[in-house]
Amino acid sequence: MVQVNADTTGNFKSVCRQWRQFRKLSQLDLALAANISQRHVSWLETGRSRPSREMVLRLCDAMDIPLRQRNVLLHCAGFAAAYNETGLDEPVMAPVMEALNHVLSHHEPLPAVVVDRFWNIKRKNRAADLMLGIARNGEGTAERIGGEGEINLAVLTLHPQGLRPYIKNWDEVAPAFIHRLKSEAASSGDPKVQEQFARYIALAGPIGSVAARIGESLLPVLPLELDIDGLELSLFSVISTFGTPQDITTDELRIEAFYPADAKTEAFFNSVGQTVVD
Repeated sequence: MVQVNADTTGNFKSVCRQWRQFRKLSQLDLALAANISQRHVSWLETGRSRPSREMVLRLCDAMDIPLRQRNVLLHCAGFAAAYNETGLDEPVMAPVMEALNHVLSHHEPLPAVVVDRFWNIKRKNRAADLMLGIARNGEGTAERIGGEGEINLAVLTLHPQGLRPYIKNWDEVAPAFIHRLKSEAASSGDPKVQEQFARYIALAGPIGSVAARIGESLLPVLPLELDIDGLELSLFSVISTFGTPQDITTDELRIEAFYPADAKTEAFFNSVGQTVVD
């Protein structure tokens, strides 16, 4: 698989070519998507032509490059960054926070979390707090898995002393989850993400492949089946992102909303949700 080395600072032609190859685009494909000539793409990738700021952004749009890496390409071409990275507590982010809190609260009594590019949990609703509290088996879990500060959902899932002992269908879930992490790391084009995700994946140890786990009869989604001291839960998740992000923070945030895969799990969260309300 083609990897994007976004550390190639100052070498626009190389990084642009890597992104094009990663997106599996020919020079003609990129030219058509960016509404420029194939010759122009070729000259940009050989260094015969230097891109304007508008051209860099046009190519980034055509290749659907994440905002953080668009700044990298601009820097490689000699231009200032176009996108800010704003903290969630900044006043300008108030509408974003209101939207996130709205989604989280309206997903009750089912769990939902907001994670950043590293899978650190930035926000969670009460149901997620309950689920993670049960799964973490006490406050000692964070220390056992080397956690500092924020809960990391990937580490909690993959660490031998995290969620893994409670995952009944680990042999099915682990290959799919590792595949997802590898795909996210590669498509991010971010060396920090790629390095961090490699550490996450190493926690899982040897696992099979996704293809090896495909049987004759497949469910519509692969559920996460937990058995936590006799409490059996079966869940799948739906991931949401911001549709028109113009800030790196909003571009990288994801909402992971969990849904019951069976009646028993639905009944459990309905009952505990009612208890909290009462």
